[in-house]
Amino acid sequence: MDVLADALEVAGVRGVLGARIAAGGTWGISWSRIGGAGFYAVTAGTAWLGVPGRPPAQLMPGDVVLLPTGTEHTLTSAPDAPADTCDCDAAERARADGGVLRFGTGEVQTHILSASYEYDPAVSTQVLASLPEVVHIRADNGGSCLDDTVRLLARELARPQLATAVVLSRLVDILLVQLLRVWVARNPAGARGSWLGVLCDPLVGAAIAKLHEDPARGWTIDLLAAELAVSRTTLARRFRTVAGESFGSYLTRLRMDLAAVRLRDTDDALEAVARAVGYTSVYAFSRAFRRDRGHAPGGYRRSARVWKAVPSGAG
Repeated sequence: MDVLADALEVAGVRGVLGARIAAGGTWGISWSRIGGAGFYAVTAGTAWLGVPGRPPAQLMPGDVVLLPTGTEHTLTSAPDAPADTCDCDAAERARADGGVLRFGTGEVQTHILSASYEYDPAVSTQVLASLPEVVHIRADNGGSCLDDTVRLLARELARPQLATAVVLSRLVDILLVQLLRVWVARNPAGARGSWLGVLCDPLVGAAIAKLHEDPARGWTIDLLAAELAVSRTTLARRFRTVAGESFGSYLTRLRMDLAAVRLRDTDDALEAVARAVGYTSVYAFSRAFRRDRGHAPGGYRRSARVWKAVPSGAG
């Protein structure tokens, strides 16, 4: 079981390529906030990233940046350059048409690829939420994996061919996985105490892999410890330290995430949903689900489907 791959799948994380940015001279653009997580890759030139409460960060060719919560930010030609509010309609048209957003009046010197990552709001275990507000991987720290993928992305955009849209969507998803790999490898202390911390710990990583592989099994801390050939005390202590929560809390949350998605997206009877996530009693499942989500399963199913049917951005 690949825990990271499964967590991203359960959370419904999907990348969407954004507009390409071409800028020259003095320029600046600001976003009050973006939906999902924002991503930038600098393919040529330089830019400055500004986030409230943090010093401006210079972005160099080959640098990639992830804003996991889509926090408000600016991209400018210099730390003190003025920034205009982004024309979101123009950005969306450029993204849809494969066009370019042009900033500044001078000769184009800076090229930036943008993307965003959406995730399923029904799922409480979000990998990206474990990251800091800004993840900046410099070209000289990211290794060849990110560099190569950014180059492939830029090449595909410059010379569209058959099924380019499919290639672009896959590359954007690959970029996120590569960025997570690099960040976790270089920040094991920063990952500790969050979901990403499990990727750095062989014991807890193996424990969570077993839970994800068979979430409906009648897991107890004793059974899991026996499967891993460690003591109950050792596993319980390590699990809480590394993952930031107890074994029982994590398992319940995983089960409720899976149940919420199944309730919303299928017509399965409550008995089937309950069994699929490890409950032999509909009553016990309903109690656990209400405690976790604040709604009975049937009420949640109705409200979640209404929410899903509302077009993005409506209202």
